[in-house]
Amino acid sequence: MSRLPGDTAGTERRDPRSLAALDPYGLLVLSRTLFTCTEQSEIVRLAMRHVSALGPYNSEAGYLATGDGLSRVPGHDAGTPAIDDARMKELGEADGSVSLPERSWNWAFGLRGAGGLLGYIVVSSHSGPDEQGRFLLSTLVGLTSAALSLAATRAAQHDNAGELSRLRTERDTALRQLDTTRSELHLQKTVHETLARVAARGGGEDAITQALYELTGLSALIEDQFGNLRSWAGPGRPAPHPVRSPTYQEEMLRQVAREAGPVRVKARLIALAQPRGDVLGVLALEDPEATADEHTMFALDHAQRLLAQELLHTRELTEVELRLRRQLIDDLLEGTDETSAYARAEALGHDLRRTHYVVVVHWPGNAADDSFTRAVEHATATTAARPLITRRGDRVVLLTEARPDHDAVHAALAHELGRPDGAIGVSTRCDSPDGVPRCYQEALRALEVRQNSRQRSGTTFFDDLGLYRILGPGNDLRELEGFVREWLGQLIDYDAEHDTELVETLCRYFDCGGNYDEAAAALTVHRSTLRYRLQRIREISDRDLADVDTRLNLQVATRVWKIILDGRR
Repeated sequence: MSRLPGDTAGTERRDPRSLAALDPYGLLVLSRTLFTCTEQSEIVRLAMRHVSALGPYNSEAGYLATGDGLSRVPGHDAGTPAIDDARMKELGEADGSVSLPERSWNWAFGLRGAGGLLGYIVVSSHSGPDEQGRFLLSTLVGLTSAALSLAATRAAQHDNAGELSRLRTERDTALRQLDTTRSELHLQKTVHETLARVAARGGGEDAITQALYELTGLSALIEDQFGNLRSWAGPGRPAPHPVRSPTYQEEMLRQVAREAGPVRVKARLIALAQPRGDVLGVLALEDPEATADEHTMFALDHAQRLLAQELLHTRELTEVELRLRRQLIDDLLEGTDETSAYARAEALGHDLRRTHYVVVVHWPGNAADDSFTRAVEHATATTAARPLITRRGDRVVLLTEARPDHDAVHAALAHELGRPDGAIGVSTRCDSPDGVPRCYQEALRALEVRQNSRQRSGTTFFDDLGLYRILGPGNDLRELEGFVREWLGQLIDYDAEHDTELVETLCRYFDCGGNYDEAAAALTVHRSTLRYRLQRIREISDRDLADVDTRLNLQVATRVWKIILDGRR
């Protein structure tokens, strides 16, 4: 930790700043008054009046030890607390608790000198003092005890040089303790103010590590719970950052979690950011020379608390955003108002006006929990915008701008999950929110076809289903029209433009089972005319009539065109 030049007791007493800054609790000024006072009762009263200057404390009573026991010091104006003097005698010269109404913490501090008990100061508060409060109260008690001892010595006119030297040593020790306390408070104040400025400016992991590096002079870093580097400030950053095994990382986290405060692990001082028991991050200082002192530990501990708040806030924001994104896609899948959908998507930073695709993922043996959802989101991550993602039963549903690249997503998921037997269904393109429910049904249909096919794992696109697009339940007239347009659209347009009958020719050809003579007779044309028309059909549609799947799709399309659509499309 960097120190101010001349950081010693002698130098600091020459500090040109005001006495209030050097002696924030007034103990130095009080000590001078106490040690010049010759009346023991006045010494106790001075100390009692100063108790409230140290914090949220009240002095309830003071006692001096006499030959007949304890005598209460008169003249204290703090009220008349109901303290049982008999209880004070039962303490037997030890410190201890006393009973006071409407006070949760009451303590009798013994004032002791070389000859034993000199008296008591009874202090109360609504809650027990912290470590700093205990130190300040103990310092006040020590000063008061020393002053009483000195007054007793003067009163008895014991001109013993050794005793006076001892008393002076106690005084100097108390003063040195005050100087040390002042120095510690100054350093702690610097830590508090520095980290408070970081928090006021919005925090951030980089700001925290930079502040910790400036406070301690040691390189500071933040890792996630898996050991991945998130932030670094200071020299000596390794490139690349070393990767630790999961077993080592888990054992290290358990070791640090068992201790209170920062823990040294080899060349590092490590503190865990775990605001609610879950480890959200690791804050560490690189200290290979073991130069860290208690001030370094104090700064690291307080920076860890700020980091814990920052990471908890980030997690809460992420959870809220995730919930809003899931609510949006759930509403889109069911059908929602377009204006509202656009506004909600914009608030989440998602452009719903772009072309999207619905993707449904199912992986046997993997429930659609958060881990599976994260795996799907990671596997579908591209340079495009982050997808909207939700869970439906044991399936994960995405609304993404990027059309999956054939089996690339399936291969990535198979690698991440360790199993290749999952299936993915992908819809046709969706150009507006009102088309999302239709595309969702398309993706489900594609997934269903894949899972009922001979090769059940892999990715199926609704565009590639062909005949299977109209064989499932829930298909309406628009779906039939789309199928007909896909397979016969070029021929229909050609007929309309050139007043030909190519679609009718193809329909009759299939009705006659591909028999040229029967088809020609049904069309009342010559056989050569039929051959010419079929050749034109091949050229215009760019379809291979010899391919079995193509013939099947074309035949179904012609039947739908003629029977269901009445030859209108």
